[in-house]
Amino acid sequence: MEYNQTQAIQILERTPAVLKTLLSGLDNDWIMNNEGENTFSAYDVVGHLLHGEKVDWHGRIKRILEFGITQPFDSFDRFAMYEESKGKTLDVLLNEFEKHRKQNLDWLKSLNLNQTDYDKKGMHPKFGEVTLSNLLATWVAHDLSHTAQITRVMAKQYKTAIGPWVEFFRIMNF
Repeated sequence: MEYNQTQAIQILERTPAVLKTLLSGLDNDWIMNNEGENTFSAYDVVGHLLHGEKVDWHGRIKRILEFGITQPFDSFDRFAMYEESKGKTLDVLLNEFEKHRKQNLDWLKSLNLNQTDYDKKGMHPKFGEVTLSNLLATWVAHDLSHTAQITRVMAKQYKTAIGPWVEFFRIMNF
């Protein structure tokens, strides 16, 4: 599937509501547990997505459109949420994520991008040249992967509780 802004926005607009519906009001056992050392809980993932809305997607899109490959993207701290989320409830994070995502998508739509824009290139600090369509498609894939990550981490909370059925659930063995 090639990048298509209408299709991309269908996913990007829904992510905050999907996460709110899935996570809001759950016990901490569901939202604070992870898969082990150096892994994210559902709470961490929401904080990570929020951080990206604040400092990553908008800034990188703007960088490509204004500077092309002449100014590389700023590095993204994938773990900044640990500090930024301190003292905040999951509902606060979900509401902030929803607000920032709406602002970013309203801005993105206002750009009225065309194929020439999607073909513009920026400079990623690790990957080198990337197109705007690469970046925008990554935004969608990023949302979907983290949504899958959240459900995987939550499912694993019942790994031993389901007993022998564990052999039928590939998600338990990732």
